Amino acid sequence: MTVTYGFNARLTARPTMGDQLVDLLLTGLDDGSPGASEHCLVYLVSRSASDPDVVHVTEGWTSEEDHHRVFAGEAAQAIVARIEPLLAKESEYTDYVPVRGKAAF
Repeated sequence: MTVTYGFNARLTARPTMGDQLVDLLLTGLDDGSPGASEHCLVYLVSRSASDPDVVHVTEGWTSEEDHHRVFAGEAAQAIVARIEPLLAKESEYTDYVPVRGKAAF
């Protein structure tokens, strides 16, 4: 499968809640969660080197439609609902169309 849609999200946790935010975002890789979907080809959670309460999520999907369909599901909405109380401000999103690259973990 090929990534045709992706985005990067910058999430800023409330002070000292960065670890909780990271742990919650990583549940997105659990069976039945959005990141475990066959349509999610890249799901990378990163921390800011200078601010432990800033977390970045990079996702790559087979299509924008697949992303929207999966995120409309119950599992994704449950994670989103648990993220909101941890945030200090609204998340910032940048969407993109992948050209080429590599992800190996």
